[in-house]
Amino acid sequence: MVTIERRSENRKKVNQYFSVEFLVGGTETIYQFRIWDLSPQGMCVLVKRDSNLLQHLKVGQEWNMKYYRDDASKPVDYMRTEIRHITKDESGRFKDHCLVGLRILDGPPLP
Repeated sequence: MVTIERRSENRKKVNQYFSVEFLVGGTETIYQFRIWDLSPQGMCVLVKRDSNLLQHLKVGQEWNMKYYRDDASKPVDYMRTEIRHITKDESGRFKDHCLVGLRILDGPPLP
């Protein structure tokens, strides 16, 4: 049986990263998260449901994000990233967290 990849982002590109970091403007707070690849919808980060960060994230927003690789000897990448979804995990493995879906966009980082 042949499996067809239906995800919009290039899986090789996504799978090479371990964590992502970004700065929330106005707060001057830098957030860093481990990247999770949990579902057919692609990669996400886990954010505690009571985190102030959720006040700053909206579906469809684009952010400049700094991606770290599994191999620390390789350089980081700065990429434009879209918030795809913000999903509450009511009773599953990540209870009391939101899964924030990310999608790496083509093109240079935002100014």
